Amino acid sequence: MGMSLLEYAKGAGLNTKRGTIIELFAKFSPILNAMTFETVQGSGVDYDQEAALPGVAFRGINEEYTASAGVINPMHDPLKIAGGTLDVDSALIKMFGSAVRAKHEAMKIKALSLKISRMIIKGDSQSDPREFDGLQRRLANDQKICVTSGLTDSVGALTLTKLDEAIDQTESPNALIMNAKLRRLLTAASRSTTTGVGAHITETIDNWGRQVMKYAGLPILVAGKDNTNTDIIPLTETAGDGDSDATSLYVVSFGDGMVEGIQNGAIEVKDLGLTDSGVIYRTLVEWLVGMALYHPRAATRLWNISTATAVTA
Repeated sequence: MGMSLLEYAKGAGLNTKRGTIIELFAKFSPILNAMTFETVQGSGVDYDQEAALPGVAFRGINEEYTASAGVINPMHDPLKIAGGTLDVDSALIKMFGSAVRAKHEAMKIKALSLKISRMIIKGDSQSDPREFDGLQRRLANDQKICVTSGLTDSVGALTLTKLDEAIDQTESPNALIMNAKLRRLLTAASRSTTTGVGAHITETIDNWGRQVMKYAGLPILVAGKDNTNTDIIPLTETAGDGDSDATSLYVVSFGDGMVEGIQNGAIEVKDLGLTDSGVIYRTLVEWLVGMALYHPRAATRLWNISTATAVTA
């Protein structure tokens, strides 16, 4: 059974640095905060994904059943190596104290957590074999819903009807992931007396006391920007008509047997101390990490969305 990063941080025991770093991973990324991570052995995880059920029927006296079998797809999700070294000049520590090292470590951890958050959505092992495949690459067919009526149409406004369709298409959803701009459009629509959106929007508080908006009881996770200050879910995706003016949102079921992170042990943190030069303090952070989509309906992508105000239908 997988655990959240905050649960792993609690289990870090007396290794305070390790626990702090694990907690920072979750704090800097709403996506990583929502996910659970399963510890697996070896280089990845192998599993069978149900594709189609076998046929069943009623039969009459002296009739036979028509033989049939279900379809099961064997799947493999690999672990990838992510991390980096954190270097702080000993002169800075002399001038500003040991706290300066923690600040530099936090910056490195933030960069890595945002990088992994991008991989969860946009990872593409064909473009870069060092990455794991994200949701955009994995979701197709019934799990990729166009907000407009035609697949080659220009962009269309987000409608609650289509959003509800994507939610219904997802097995046990527990999160929505979108760009901050799209979240703001929902917020703006909820304030309007003419859109009818407001009745579906509520708010809650996350682990750090920050407000999180909900739609139909599902928390809206803002994908935000990655470590290069680039939108993880941009407003410049390719639309049905070929223009680069679309965006997407994702309905996700995080948890056991659904969308789940995989790891070969928790995040590894090593204080390497002074390097051979004698002037640099170095810390190694490394994580063997990946993602598994165990259930074929564990996530749905709603795409071809414009930046127009959201409407009910």
